[in-house]
Amino acid sequence: MGEQALDVRDFDDVTDFLTPVDHVFVRAHLGVPDVDADSWTLSVEGLVERPLLLRLDDVLALPARRFTAFHECFGNPFRPDVPTRAVANLRWTGFDLSVLLDRAGPLAAARHVLFEGADTGSFDGEDGLSYVKDLPLETARRDVFLAYEMNGEPLTARHGHPLRAVVPRMFGTNSVKWLTRIVLAEERPDHMFTTRFYTRVHPGEQVRRPVRAVDVGSKILSPRDGDQLADGIVELVGRAWSVGEVVSVEVSVDDGDWRPASLDPLGDEPAWQPFTLSLRLPPGPHRIRARATDRDGRVQPPPGLRNSVHEITVTVTPGGAAAEA
Repeated sequence: MGEQALDVRDFDDVTDFLTPVDHVFVRAHLGVPDVDADSWTLSVEGLVERPLLLRLDDVLALPARRFTAFHECFGNPFRPDVPTRAVANLRWTGFDLSVLLDRAGPLAAARHVLFEGADTGSFDGEDGLSYVKDLPLETARRDVFLAYEMNGEPLTARHGHPLRAVVPRMFGTNSVKWLTRIVLAEERPDHMFTTRFYTRVHPGEQVRRPVRAVDVGSKILSPRDGDQLADGIVELVGRAWSVGEVVSVEVSVDDGDWRPASLDPLGDEPAWQPFTLSLRLPPGPHRIRARATDRDGRVQPPPGLRNSVHEITVTVTPGGAAAEA
């Protein structure tokens, strides 16, 4: 077992449409395992007619497809309402889980799919854990993608080499890295990372549900929080995302009115949507906020929730700049 940490490392944001692999956040509750690709195997087992055991050559021989999708960390499970805004946009290469499910033949009693990674260790006082997540069978068949490349390169050790799950439009906690087992079962597994952590009560409800579908979100990438800016026009650059299309992003400066930013439409892939806005700021400190609204009418909330309105503070150096346009 390699590094042991909740947040292995984070990186400064970049404004590229695709996030460079070296700038993608890393989360590893049980550490980053040392996986030997030559001896690695993936099993498909449990309530199936034909259990499978695949080596990496078998996986790479399957017909591949590629797509771009944003990838967002839900946040610290001990502080689920604290925003982290760890998000990236990546080009994945691999194949649909349904290809393996069709080969294995789920039995009629199968209702859930369990995904288990090679990372093992201790967490929150419990020893002998592996990282396990689950999804309903039909959801997994429809949505889960098994990836071996990010941005056209083999997965790095930190990002799940040699194979990981990717579940577009769901929080990253569902995208199990270092995948070794896929188990079909009748019931959900009772496990630290399925029923104890990564659950929440939605507004207006009383039942705890698994953390799955992402919230509507936006993030200002440029300028960065704390930047010192020359006076004149400031080009605000950011990204927005949700389960479906984000239909508007608004920006407020110093608690002023919300102004619409220019927002790229959502394409055919579940990628994030760039937004821009030109501002003319006078000298002095300024508070800039951004909020997104998606096609279902969900709006980023005020502070207090994990996807609250994103805010930065910048300072414009004196020099006689005009007031905000």
